[in-house]
Amino acid sequence: MLVAITRGVSASLASCELTHLARAPIDLDLARAQHARYEDALRRAGCRVVSLPPLDECPDAVFVEDVAIVFDEVAVVTRPGAVSRRPEVESIAKALAPFRPVAAIDAPGTIDGGDVLRLGQRIFVGLSGRSNAAALAQLQAHVSPHGYTVEGVPVAGCLHIKSAVTEVAPGTILVNPAWVDPAVFGDVEVIDVDPEEPHAANALLIRAESAAARSPGPSGPGNHSAIYPASFRRTRRLLEARGIPLDIVDVSELQKAEGAVTCCSVVFRGRLSRAGS
Repeated sequence: MLVAITRGVSASLASCELTHLARAPIDLDLARAQHARYEDALRRAGCRVVSLPPLDECPDAVFVEDVAIVFDEVAVVTRPGAVSRRPEVESIAKALAPFRPVAAIDAPGTIDGGDVLRLGQRIFVGLSGRSNAAALAQLQAHVSPHGYTVEGVPVAGCLHIKSAVTEVAPGTILVNPAWVDPAVFGDVEVIDVDPEEPHAANALLIRAESAAARSPGPSGPGNHSAIYPASFRRTRRLLEARGIPLDIVDVSELQKAEGAVTCCSVVFRGRLSRAGS
């Protein structure tokens, strides 16, 4: 069973943190409708959606991925780089406790889940304005006993590493090479975004086969699909031409808050922890 944890859109979304985008009016009702359709896409991909209530005092709380990183063996709650987001962490830890042992990132470490990209047993951490080397070292300590490696990756020009690169099919990554060097990811197939769509590298790959979570493998037919934003039509055509299964969703209002399809959920295989069994 796949579980996707989401959180409702905060009434204060218009007061969100912004780093690389100019502030624009956000239609709150439309943002909520788009988020509901995003949750429907998660269900179509085979996920049981656990929707947490909005935290209206936390404008960015809908971007739930940033406060938790879930592995097969352990969940790690983060210490977000933006101070305004740290009140979100406690409720996420409670939501994850039935499924995994929960570890935490402590000061002086800061890390956002959007800065963590997993390719098989290799974990890449974007060294961005939100995530630092101290948190990388703590994350390594939490996951290395389970066979993972953790590597820091410089990123520039974007908020998180997943703004610049995501996996769109097993063993295939979608990259904006102006923001991150694709060579650091090793032996994977690389698709560059259309140059006119610099923000188009963010897709949410849903793997329905347990074996796929362990090994990137070559891309090809399989029980997987990627949730992808409607706004990037040129890059979408590139992906479709490669035969990559896509489920297209409109997240335009969430994008105004520097959101993307990966950051609106935390998806993992729903094995109960011993504490939650």
